[in-house]
Amino acid sequence: MNIDEVIQRNISSGRRLKLLALTSLEWMLVAGGVMVTSLTLPSIIEGLSGTVGDSTTMASSVFIGMLVGALVSGAISDRFGRKWTNLCLLILAAAGTGLTGFAPSMRLFSVFRFLSGLGYGGLLPVVNAYLTEFSSIKIRGLYLTLLESSWALGSIMVGAFTMLTLDSLGWQWSYYFLFIFGIPLIMIGLFLPESPKFEFMKKGKKALEKILKTSIKEEVEMHEREKQPLLSIFKKGLARRTLMIWFSWFTVSFVYYGIYTWAPKIFASKGLTPVSSLWYIFFMLIMQLPGYLTAAFLIEKIGRKTTLTFFFVATAISALIMGLVTSSGFLIFASILISMSVLGTWGMVYAYTPELYPTEMRGLGNGTSGVMARTAGIIAPYFTNFFMGRTGSVLYVMIFMSVMSVLAAIIVALFGVETKEKIIE
Repeated sequence: MNIDEVIQRNISSGRRLKLLALTSLEWMLVAGGVMVTSLTLPSIIEGLSGTVGDSTTMASSVFIGMLVGALVSGAISDRFGRKWTNLCLLILAAAGTGLTGFAPSMRLFSVFRFLSGLGYGGLLPVVNAYLTEFSSIKIRGLYLTLLESSWALGSIMVGAFTMLTLDSLGWQWSYYFLFIFGIPLIMIGLFLPESPKFEFMKKGKKALEKILKTSIKEEVEMHEREKQPLLSIFKKGLARRTLMIWFSWFTVSFVYYGIYTWAPKIFASKGLTPVSSLWYIFFMLIMQLPGYLTAAFLIEKIGRKTTLTFFFVATAISALIMGLVTSSGFLIFASILISMSVLGTWGMVYAYTPELYPTEMRGLGNGTSGVMARTAGIIAPYFTNFFMGRTGSVLYVMIFMSVMSVLAAIIVALFGVETKEKIIE
């Protein structure tokens, strides 16, 4: 019996739901930790003005940390396991976020955001691989998209907290709040089981039975584990899908962070006041959720490849609309459309990526794809800020993002493979 079939038969729906809930809470922590900069950056720049540092570096430092975290965490989890890698990264993310609230200067703020980013960037591919290896074949795509949808919940959570406390408590408490949120997750993480696929590959059938809490009479089939150097993701049969998913990650991250990091500036260029801009950003965070839920519905209905192509086309169209609109009414419509499109795309790439690689390189595949996203996350804020400063308009930025999204849709349509209900060892 194949390892996927064993997992599908012996892990109850209740246990899967508990793991989905826990991993979703971790995802919410990361989402809140990433989005909190956009919500608090104007207040931080004002509060730390006159100290050593640079505001653009403050905006990008978390993404630099996430790049490094994504680069190393996948390979580490493939070597030492998902559980302990996850726990160490969770501690780093929570502690780094808490320290950020104490930052007395722009430079130290950037340092602490870099440390937070190490944890955030590392957690995403590890948590994604972990839930993948507990999920059954028929609901795997749905569960991974629901996991990614918790990004919207985390963004809304930190957005609501910041809106309610920014004036009375200051920007620091948004970071303290996330640190407090992470403490129980660390405690629960101590008692998590290891991934069944990873444990079986490393220690055999007895270890698998211990995790599944049952005796397995049949022989469990799984391909032999091989050492996987970094370039193994380009070996025969994987190179095209690797390049396809890398470009997908880079594109969706570039569009997302290029817009959200400087959303106050984008809305100001459309004539909104700072207060109105903050409310528009919060509204955009809320509208992320319908995008994820649409992806969760479509992924098991029409498949991964078609759904991802659809969302990239929708992103291209919505970026153009965002660049062209001038009235506040149409701006609301554009904000809804681009939030749903971009976050639906995010949900798809996170669900699709772990299905493209076998167990011994799943963390590596997730991690290197995450590096593409973090690279885009570093470049995009500089790109948006530079071109808006030079042109005084967001239109050219949005045209560039639209072209990137169209190109990504074409690449997915040509080189993507369908993994719906396929066994992935």
